[in-house]
Amino acid sequence: MKTSTFIRYELMRNFRNRRFFVFTVGFPLALYLLIAAPNRHEESLAGSGIPAPLYFMVGLAALGTMNAIVGGGARIAYERVSGWTRQLRLTPLRPRAYFGTKVAAGYLSASLTIAALYTAGIVLGVHLSAGRWLEMTGLLLIGLLPFAALGIFLGHVLGVEAVGPTVGGLGGLLGFLGGVWFPLGGGVMHDIAQALPSFWLVQASHVSLGGQGWSATGWLVVTAWTVVLSVLAVYAYRRDTARA
Repeated sequence: MKTSTFIRYELMRNFRNRRFFVFTVGFPLALYLLIAAPNRHEESLAGSGIPAPLYFMVGLAALGTMNAIVGGGARIAYERVSGWTRQLRLTPLRPRAYFGTKVAAGYLSASLTIAALYTAGIVLGVHLSAGRWLEMTGLLLIGLLPFAALGIFLGHVLGVEAVGPTVGGLGGLLGFLGGVWFPLGGGVMHDIAQALPSFWLVQASHVSLGGQGWSATGWLVVTAWTVVLSVLAVYAYRRDTARA
């Protein structure tokens, strides 16, 4: 199979899946409207200095995109059961093309979620300069890299029965510890959160206040998780595809 054919097939399959649109785009959008609309006039959510519509827009964009990309692992698990992964091993498709296509498909899904939430945010009064929109979006996309690797890793080590609950549970836990639902104060929870990539996804909203976005700690955490999870994903893929 040619790389271009595989890429086209992956993208077409994603967009023909109605459940994909409901859970990837519709669910975080509905949550945002339910939570942010009643608080649209709150200018400093929990004393954070960030307007509620902006904070929840980025928080749910973080949660929605994270779930969209990690959820790709569920598709990989189904492909393994159906024999599709084994079929791919009979083609000249290179592992690099395989990984790149999976990541690209996840990012395209995430981009739809971001676009939907940004549109809803503008409707609820979020106003930023073009530069701030671009910087915030860039941080969100960079922050998704470790989750792309995590999705591939889970897809190759878990069975169909386990991957769904695992992805859902991890998404909920990381979203909570990352501060999706409310700003995290000081203390132990804040210290734990700073060591997680989900926390820095939500911190992308701080660029709207004129700050520099992530601190050095944020870049270090995201980079470290990306490297570690990428190594694990490659190992899981090679072990899985080496089986007869």
